[in-house]
Amino acid sequence: MNRTIVYAVFIAAVLGLGLLIGYNNIPGQWYQSLAKPAFNPPDWIFAPVWSILYVMIGIAGARMFLDHRRAAAMRLWLAQMMLNLLWSPLFFGIKDISSALIVIIALLIAIAGFVVASWQRDRVSALLFLPYLAWVAFATALNSSILLMN
Repeated sequence: MNRTIVYAVFIAAVLGLGLLIGYNNIPGQWYQSLAKPAFNPPDWIFAPVWSILYVMIGIAGARMFLDHRRAAAMRLWLAQMMLNLLWSPLFFGIKDISSALIVIIALLIAIAGFVVASWQRDRVSALLFLPYLAWVAFATALNSSILLMN
């Protein structure tokens, strides 16, 4: 299998799905009306940050698929993708802040699990997930704060 094609497919799929989910779940007036903590970033920051993270997630996924597709890390990569793609429709789509918090906590656990599971097999993939882990930890705190404030 051509490695370059695998990388291109993974990056395009992850970025494409992420952007599609984001496009179909735009924050809108409901989100604007919510009380938010002082550490809530400006809305414009989310699209570029997620785009960069999705490219990194795609690269890590391709690396796992190519070299360790039967490993626990690959299953955790798939799990985190499903949870990642579920969060926005829950939070912005059906406006269920509580369920979104449960999903983002599970996402945080899956990401951390991926880092641990891939650390010995593919350190580069684990390192690619560290900014993602930090961002989702921040997003979990933000989701929690919004739930408590509303």
